[in-house]
Amino acid sequence: MDNLINIVNKLQDAFTSLGVHMQLDLPQIAVVGGQSAGKSSVLENFVGKDFLPRGSGIVTRRPLILQLINGVTEYGEFLHCKGKKFSSFDEIRKEIEDETDRVTGSNKGISNIPINLRVYSPHVLNLTLIDLPGLTKVAIGDQPADIEQQIKQMIFQFIRKETCLILAVTPANTDLANSDALKLAKEVDPQGVRTIGVITKLDLMDEGTDARDILENKLLPLRRGYIGVVNRSQKDIEGRKDIHQALAAERKFFLSHPSYRHMADRLGTPYLQRVLNQQLTNHIRDTLPGLRDKLQKQMLTLEKEVEEFKHFQPGDASIKTKAMLQMIQQLQSDFERTIEGSGSALVNTNELSGGAKINRIFHERLRFEIVKMACDEKELRREISFAIRNIHGIRVGLFTPDMAFEAIVKRQIALLKEPVIKCVDLVVQELSVVVRMCTAKMSRYPRLREETERIITTHVRQREHSCKEQILLLIDFELAYMNTNHEDFIGFANAQNKSENANKTGTRQLGNQVIRKGHMVIQNLGIMKGGSRPYWFVLTSESISWYKDEDEKEKKFMLPLDGLKLRDIEQGFMSMSRRVTFALFSPDGRNVYKDYKQLELSCETVEDVESWKASFLRAGVYPEKQETQENGDESTNEESSSDPQLERQVETIRNLVDSYMKIVTKTTRDMVPKAIMMLIINNAKDFINGELLAHLYASGDQAQMMEESAESATRREEMLRMYRACKDALQIIGDVSMATVSSPLPPPVKNDWLPSGLDNSRLSPPSPGAPRKPGPTPSNIGGRNPPLPPSTGRPAPAIPNRPGGGAPPLPGSRPVGALPPPILPSRR
Repeated sequence: MDNLINIVNKLQDAFTSLGVHMQLDLPQIAVVGGQSAGKSSVLENFVGKDFLPRGSGIVTRRPLILQLINGVTEYGEFLHCKGKKFSSFDEIRKEIEDETDRVTGSNKGISNIPINLRVYSPHVLNLTLIDLPGLTKVAIGDQPADIEQQIKQMIFQFIRKETCLILAVTPANTDLANSDALKLAKEVDPQGVRTIGVITKLDLMDEGTDARDILENKLLPLRRGYIGVVNRSQKDIEGRKDIHQALAAERKFFLSHPSYRHMADRLGTPYLQRVLNQQLTNHIRDTLPGLRDKLQKQMLTLEKEVEEFKHFQPGDASIKTKAMLQMIQQLQSDFERTIEGSGSALVNTNELSGGAKINRIFHERLRFEIVKMACDEKELRREISFAIRNIHGIRVGLFTPDMAFEAIVKRQIALLKEPVIKCVDLVVQELSVVVRMCTAKMSRYPRLREETERIITTHVRQREHSCKEQILLLIDFELAYMNTNHEDFIGFANAQNKSENANKTGTRQLGNQVIRKGHMVIQNLGIMKGGSRPYWFVLTSESISWYKDEDEKEKKFMLPLDGLKLRDIEQGFMSMSRRVTFALFSPDGRNVYKDYKQLELSCETVEDVESWKASFLRAGVYPEKQETQENGDESTNEESSSDPQLERQVETIRNLVDSYMKIVTKTTRDMVPKAIMMLIINNAKDFINGELLAHLYASGDQAQMMEESAESATRREEMLRMYRACKDALQIIGDVSMATVSSPLPPPVKNDWLPSGLDNSRLSPPSPGAPRKPGPTPSNIGGRNPPLPPSTGRPAPAIPNRPGGGAPPLPGSRPVGALPPPILPSRR
């Protein structure tokens, strides 16, 4: 199991050598503490050399990932200086300082980019540690104002990982309850599972004080306990005192101090190094299964992506030809599925696309554009009035002229050209999106994708021009001949009867169709009753309703239009409102809305009010002046007339135009989608299935067309590197598992670290017939002649020796590998 740390280093090498940055949190130990807490001195004691920068203030300004590896020779290597060995540790210190200044500057700046240092030495145990900057409160030099927060974030970046052990370093001459290191460790490791406490500067405590309660884990206990060390003083460092002499002095201090001598074997830098080695080994053993699972998941993900790359050879022409044919076949399938709507992996779950969006253009957008094209009602009636009067000329017309109907209808039909052309543009635009989406799988070969899109788009544009010509020809068909014998056309007689009935009843039978929607304000309601706020009004041929908002879910009221009239409302001089207002009222004086004789409605502009009044006129709600004209006075305004006969003729022509335009728009909405489908969409599918490949072969050199993009080549190499690194890592972990199973069992855990005063109380008492004796020294174990084993017919398994003071002695005259004779209890 001691080789587990080497295994983790091999994993790091497997990824580093291939230049792969995978999100795998390998086990490691992070050294955390306040500024000048002695973190760097602890690391130097591990190595036995001075190699870390020294000075006042913040010295460690970048994380240092230190890998200690037990080897024959003593040297160091930096990851940023691959292949260069540093045999002098003074050179290692200077390289750390230079590399720190290169990134952070020379004026105390900090950075979270780590420095990787690997030290080989016969005097170290295998460890991987991270030396982090010490916590500081006040910014100096080039440090930002929030230096404390930045250092905390840098430390959290490492210690937040569950695979990281936390070495919390605290000086003994400060209050442990105020330890910055323990506070940070508590935030990310509240259960204390990953935290190891280190108490430094025990020799600098005030006379008469000690850290015995802390080291015995009685004060602020940790699950992994505390270990005390004594580092070199600043005077020793400046005097270049040898670290080996310092370690000897440390050992002498613990053995001679009355508070620490009983636990001297569990204090000091060598013991800390052994504990960290064992703790890291155990931690790696515990985290290895999770690491294996994560690698296996990444391996399965990578296998799917690199399947097409495993046997790829960039110079093989046959593979490129095969790849082009496969991509063209995939394009044909994806294009048809996207348009026809059959199941495909390209289904868009965020918005409408492909055939669904084209269907919406055909049946919703085209209808909307045609309705939006319809001119204002007031303007249309004015045009009809002018047409009738201009056709009559100087004569007084007794009959409604059919030429006025034809002139108005032709103007209305000509307006259909704009919405149908826009419909074609929208469909072609969506087809271009579909083509780009379907060619996305060709991104590995950018020239092939570009040429494919160019050929398809050029063909679609040609078909677009032909389709627009055919659709405009349909509009010209409608303009060429007015079929007034159509079975759906109401005719002059029905139009006149409808107009007369409307004049008699004051209403127009349009069916309950929606005429207009929009916002208006009910002006004559108080604020407490919901007035002075905009409502969403829906005007139909039979009623007007208003809702709370455009969703039309919460209806406030519905008012029938039977017998209602319109009148303008003049704003008073003292009125603060600038809105233009009109009112709906009943000529017989009845209440229109609740207790109100009239319903006052307002808009922001005169144009909005005039448009609404024209829409009410369309619904059969006429202005008040049409009924209150007296003495036959004629208006001098050319846009209106009080002639009842002219008004009846205008209404008749309006009904005829409305009836005939319904026929034309119905035919247009039916024929335009059919023309687009035939001339553009179906033709594009046939072209892709039958002619695209021939155009690609005729367009140029296929070898150049199938050149792989630089990004795709880089991605392919990166994927293959990740795949190989993942495979090697799994192989390494597999070897670890096999080695763990086949390795001999470790010796029992030593108990000589127990305090001397607690030995007899914690160990089980000796058997009455066999009192315990001091254990033999390792030199004479197995040196005595044991007795013959009992005749059991089979050899007994060997048991491991127990070195140490607390183990019972081996019985004499027993051969190695035999079971000891049973100890029988006896009475004294």
